[in-house]
Amino acid sequence: MEELVSKLFEECRSILNRFSAESKGVIVNIAKEISYAFLRGGKVYIMGNGGSAADAQHIAAEFVNRFKIDRPPLPVIAITTDSSILTSISNDFTFDDVFLKQIMAFANPNDVVWAISTSGNASNILKTLQYCSKNNIKSIGFTGANGGKMSGMCDIVLKAPSKDTPRIQEIHILTAHFICELVDEILFGKFAHIDE
Repeated sequence: MEELVSKLFEECRSILNRFSAESKGVIVNIAKEISYAFLRGGKVYIMGNGGSAADAQHIAAEFVNRFKIDRPPLPVIAITTDSSILTSISNDFTFDDVFLKQIMAFANPNDVVWAISTSGNASNILKTLQYCSKNNIKSIGFTGANGGKMSGMCDIVLKAPSKDTPRIQEIHILTAHFICELVDEILFGKFAHIDE
């Protein structure tokens, strides 16, 4: 079993090394986009299914409460959490509309929609991103190596360089933590005076 653990560590190291070499600019661009949304009075809405839904809630908590520094709460909402909304839309219409209807109700062009899908092909995500594109709402996508259909529908896409769902999810939450720290620094720390 220890041999398997060593193999898993090596797999993670290899993926992280590739990701580090490829993704720094994308991570900075995402942090800037989110920061600028807050500066213009906007909010960030995060969506995902399954483990990605849990990641959406985790990320929202880091922004609303705190990450590493004490600072004002930042308006990030996981649209994966209201069971009455999710089940009523699924029951009355289709599960493909569970995120779309919430974005239609709440989001505007000052906001950012952050979509998480390891395959990049979740139909409820794609339908919502289509709406964002038509209504000038900025979108960020977190996906896997293939990118799926989502990669062509977001303003900024971050691809974890793996086809293995657990490894993709690990990269996603690691990167989300980097973004939280960068946003804190842009708004309240050493980068607080960067130009848009």
